[in-house]
Amino acid sequence: MIEKEKKPDDRPERAVLIGLVTPAQNKEKVEEYLNELDFLVETAGGVVKKRFVQKLNYPNPQTYVGSGKLEEIFQYVKAEDVDLVVFDDELGPSQLRNIEKVLECKILDRTNLILDIFARRAQTAHAKVQVELAQYQYLLPRLTRMWTHLERQRGGIGLRGPGESEIETDRRIIRDKISLLKKRLQEIDKQKATQRKNRGKLVRIALVGYTNVGKSTLMNLLSKSDILAENKLFATLDTTVRKVVIENLPFLLSDTVGFIRKLPTALIESFKSTLDEVRESDILIHVIDISHPEFEDQIKTVNETLTEIGAGDKDVIMVFNKIDAFRFVRKEEDDLTEPIRENISLDELKATWMSRENQPCIFLSAKTKENYPEFKKLLYDHIRAVHAVRYPYNNFLY
Repeated sequence: MIEKEKKPDDRPERAVLIGLVTPAQNKEKVEEYLNELDFLVETAGGVVKKRFVQKLNYPNPQTYVGSGKLEEIFQYVKAEDVDLVVFDDELGPSQLRNIEKVLECKILDRTNLILDIFARRAQTAHAKVQVELAQYQYLLPRLTRMWTHLERQRGGIGLRGPGESEIETDRRIIRDKISLLKKRLQEIDKQKATQRKNRGKLVRIALVGYTNVGKSTLMNLLSKSDILAENKLFATLDTTVRKVVIENLPFLLSDTVGFIRKLPTALIESFKSTLDEVRESDILIHVIDISHPEFEDQIKTVNETLTEIGAGDKDVIMVFNKIDAFRFVRKEEDDLTEPIRENISLDELKATWMSRENQPCIFLSAKTKENYPEFKKLLYDHIRAVHAVRYPYNNFLY
């Protein structure tokens, strides 16, 4: 009996990653970006088979990589039955078309991949509208004849103007959808703004941080709830708000979408109302994965994003999470090699720039609850300070 051949959709999509070493980013930085891109592909349900990296002064304006490298990628894609080629940077419309012609397979850039993950993760009507809007804004300038299958939303007779091509019709349909989604988002934003006003004058705290640093785990710990927390990027898209009480002080705690390097501008724009929870908070808890080798770069990315959305001047508590996963390799006394992050103990890290920052910081594990009581005490003191200003007549409670 001949065994039936396995269908392609029975297995995860096979992907290859493409990155560039340029004067702006060295090989180590590219590897770090590709590691993150690998995790993004995994989160989307794919599996990475190979990485291609080329050194160029700047991305090729036609094909991102050189023609020789593109041919090498094509030969590998053909030989290994690769389904998907993912580029670490956003591709322009002409780059996308040119690369598709050569590789003859599905092409995604980092932006498109992140949008796809957001679309998979969106659960509420609010999140779905935000993601759909960002997708259409990304798609509009990249329309080619391959998109002429777009469904027609209007009647057939009189649909097209004189001499109007299918591609122009598709553009018009997408512009109409963008306009409709923006109106729908405005309505939802008004509802959300009303909800925020109805919460009274309770102290409001927002958890912020890079994606997959443990914000939802900390949220569950503080609020004794069961919000989805898993080891995947963008596990949380919809802002969740819980009322929490520490000792005698109630406050509102919100868990927000995680940030990431090269976060698509369209997503920041679409998630403006979600990020209002951050902008309107009294205190931000910036959660950092201390076990990540590039946590300092992640801190920088989060701070830049906070500044971009107008929340750069907030009162911030730095929470260095996942100390249970921190890796420390003791350096031999006679080892003359340059010290690396893994050679630095947690105590030594605490004595570096972190202890000299103006912002208060604490090291804990939301998973094992190590240093959790100290964190609650720090948080309580900050809430009390805000509460005392807001309700001076209640100061006798403290």
